Amino acid sequence: MSSFGIGVNVREIDSGELKGKMYHIACKVWFTASCSPQPLSFKFEGDDGIIQTVKNITVRYAEDKNYSGIPSKEYDCEAVIGGILHEFKLVFYMEACKWVMILPK
Repeated sequence: MSSFGIGVNVREIDSGELKGKMYHIACKVWFTASCSPQPLSFKFEGDDGIIQTVKNITVRYAEDKNYSGIPSKEYDCEAVIGGILHEFKLVFYMEACKWVMILPK
């Protein structure tokens, strides 16, 4: 560390809290040669208790995030769910190897 403060604040930036309705999902994923996970499809239990399958996911962008100190990868996606095109986020918690879907409120 130098006397000018370079390198003082080098910790990961916290992305805050996720906003929206969260669903825990079972995700089918393809890992690229560079070990980057790419979601292919997923299943979740809807509010009515019925298990729904979502295929043909379009990932618009993905970025590394840090929610409450937990490293994760966030995917901004869209897909047809129940006959309607929805925008949502998929979040992969790397340490826990867990996926969640976040629908905007």
